[in-house]
Amino acid sequence: MIQQRANMDWMLKDLADSVPQTRHVVVLSSDGLRMAQYGTDTDTADRLAAACAGLQSLAGAVATEFPHGDGRMRLVVIEMGGGFFYLMAAGARAYLAVLADEGVDAGLMGQRMRDLVARIGGHLSTPPRNGEQDA
Repeated sequence: MIQQRANMDWMLKDLADSVPQTRHVVVLSSDGLRMAQYGTDTDTADRLAAACAGLQSLAGAVATEFPHGDGRMRLVVIEMGGGFFYLMAAGARAYLAVLADEGVDAGLMGQRMRDLVARIGGHLSTPPRNGEQDA
């Protein structure tokens, strides 16, 4: 487990280093538990993970309104004063969240996040908790 965490930290650092203006990178489970982090302290990462769980749930509810879609949230981008927030599905019941400052290259961020998810998405998946449906 420690080796897997070290590998995750390195990959999150690689994402942050490859996209200037990246502030925080967090991997979380669908129920809001922080799985890994880079560029932030544990308390901030835990708060972001909890907030992201609610946001991915809301985005999933909106996704069900598309009659030919699969009802799953894939990517949420929010622009706010000071920067951008990205939330991307990263495996079964796992998500990748990034906060970036204003001036970030949004296209580069999206591409790097997709690349990271493609490389390690299966490793980011979390097993269902008791009574949880496959999401």
